[in-house]
Amino acid sequence: MRVLVEQTMENIREWLNNLGILGEAREKGKVSVHVLMGGVGDNEWASFPEEDMILIGTQDILLSRALMRGYGMSRYQWPVHFALLHSDCLWVFDEVQLMGAGLATSAQLEAFRRSFPTSKNSRSLWVSATLNRSWLDTVDLKPYLDSLKTLGIDTVDRQQAGDRLCSVKAVEKLPLALGKDAGNKKGLDAYLQALCEEVLKAHAADSQTIVILNRVDRAQGLFRLLRKTRPERVDLLVHARFRAAERRAQSQRLRDSNIADRIVVATQAIEAGVDISSRVLISELAPWSSLVQRFGRCNRYGEHNAEGAKILWIDIDDDKEMLKPYDSSPVAAARNHLANLTSASPQHLPATCEARPLANILRRKDFLDLFNTDPDLSGFDVDVSDYIRDSGQPSVQVFWREFEVNPSQPQSQLGPVRDELCPISMGQVRDIYKRAWRWDALQDEWVKLERPPRPGMTLLLKAADGGYDAEIGFDASLTKQSVPVVNAAEAIVSDAFGEDWRSQQNYPVVLVDHLGHAADCIMQMCNALDENIHVGTLRRAALWHDVGKTHPVFDATMHACNASPAGFLAKSPCNGKHARKFFRHELASALAWLAQHNGESNADLVAYIIAAHHGKVRMSLRAMPTEEPAPDGRRFARGVWEGDELPALDFHGEHSDKTTLNLALMELGEGKQGPSWAARALNLLECYGPFQLAWLETLVRLADWRASGEEQERA
Repeated sequence: MRVLVEQTMENIREWLNNLGILGEAREKGKVSVHVLMGGVGDNEWASFPEEDMILIGTQDILLSRALMRGYGMSRYQWPVHFALLHSDCLWVFDEVQLMGAGLATSAQLEAFRRSFPTSKNSRSLWVSATLNRSWLDTVDLKPYLDSLKTLGIDTVDRQQAGDRLCSVKAVEKLPLALGKDAGNKKGLDAYLQALCEEVLKAHAADSQTIVILNRVDRAQGLFRLLRKTRPERVDLLVHARFRAAERRAQSQRLRDSNIADRIVVATQAIEAGVDISSRVLISELAPWSSLVQRFGRCNRYGEHNAEGAKILWIDIDDDKEMLKPYDSSPVAAARNHLANLTSASPQHLPATCEARPLANILRRKDFLDLFNTDPDLSGFDVDVSDYIRDSGQPSVQVFWREFEVNPSQPQSQLGPVRDELCPISMGQVRDIYKRAWRWDALQDEWVKLERPPRPGMTLLLKAADGGYDAEIGFDASLTKQSVPVVNAAEAIVSDAFGEDWRSQQNYPVVLVDHLGHAADCIMQMCNALDENIHVGTLRRAALWHDVGKTHPVFDATMHACNASPAGFLAKSPCNGKHARKFFRHELASALAWLAQHNGESNADLVAYIIAAHHGKVRMSLRAMPTEEPAPDGRRFARGVWEGDELPALDFHGEHSDKTTLNLALMELGEGKQGPSWAARALNLLECYGPFQLAWLETLVRLADWRASGEEQERA
């Protein structure tokens, strides 16, 4: 969960620093630490696959990337993150009892990595104090279950952790319950008022009390009451609906152990691994595995063994609405556990016997279908949220900017930085989506959202419309106060389909020089990664990847200003737009390659890697929905028109003839050029599997990035 990410990062950096091996991404012999979150953030990790790194993220961020549908990031970077997260990685899934649907997905992904070809092996480690081995018994991992090893704590561990394992935690039931009447405002207000009185009665003024509620709205309501009752105190509200900017300050306050007389009101966001303790813990009823985690926030270190610590629990009526986000069966089982429980000391807690949560299972065909990153014709994607997290959890991110609303015009706002983003649930989206904007990568602009969004989207909101408070977090009812805008000075232009910012650099680079440099970089990378099998194919793809930049449309853009020298260029200081809106030079490169090497061994693989090196031409080849048609009824796709000509080019032992581009590959079935592009791509996917194919396309992309960066540094 998000509240744990920053704390985990700080702890790991401290451990590595103590060992003398903490470093940056490009430092050989060091280990760098990176947080993966939505929005513009730390993406340097993806450029150095040969270095040792530790990546930290929530299940939403990491599993969505592992499914080729990365939340809160450019769709054109999905294949890169997918490839790197499935190659040469050890996945550690912490607190798996809280993962819901993500647990089954993690097991299926491990099974797929064992059955599909991979260039580099990866393995998984599932961690929990209440792990049930049968939770991993999914349809595709079942054949491998006997090979899995179980690790646990031994006698020495138990001796070292004696104070914690024997910590005193008395258990009592509070004399109030969350009933059906709390479904209306009057009933909810009465429940929160009664709870506030019980919290103040149980709280010890010289210590910390933690109150954990199952829903954000109830946590916000209780915190408001406490703030009115104790305005001079430094009480704290913790849940997942805060912007990263406020969440960072909140995490610092949460870990301040010098504060006494504090009440922390939280949701499930605090139950997973957060290093915080209390003398009194109050919790609403929840599934047993969740309660065990919550109990771990009471007298965590045994520091209150002398004076005693206690846990107070609140019963919930067996009502579907009141029990959300949980189902009645696991909650009823937890109630039975608590009925005769007087101590929650770890040595007294019964083991969990809950079955793995029912969830949609990611099957082999579903997973393969996700390899195609093209949206449907309406601009939307396959919804993977059911494979990542159970319903009712954070699924959309929003950010606020100051601007004037003109319904007939799109917004020209820059993309959000990480500090601006606030995660909200799909339920909360219903209250705000009619006043939100979404990024349209095809149109290269923010457009009014006309229908409910899908999970993983990032939405722009107007600051004057409200909906957020720095201490309360997201609340759609806060419409009377404007939202303070986070400084977005470092925001970048969103990655539109027609954008080619990597070709627009401060210093011009001759095309032939860049092709050779990219080939050198791929050779260096293959050597560092021990990639020996496909090195020849990768070098050939790197040499040809930008041949399409000799196309007249691209060449004209490179020479749209006086600062650009004569000759074919890979990079130019000119900032012009292509004459054809959706022009993609990598498609022209792939077509030129096939025109001269069709039928050769690995020709299709080289063509695919060339076409995919910006993530915008991959499994399918079709015109864009609003693309300008070619004249005379000629075929057209991605700004390339049938009959376009590329001049001859000699480069580093290779020769490209003067070539007339043919788009017969767009047609289904066999044609003048043989199988269609879709048939070739699907054949490659079947032959190499999703992990290996994404790995190969990613390596050439990284070599291109690295060559471009070194060229600008050298200049």
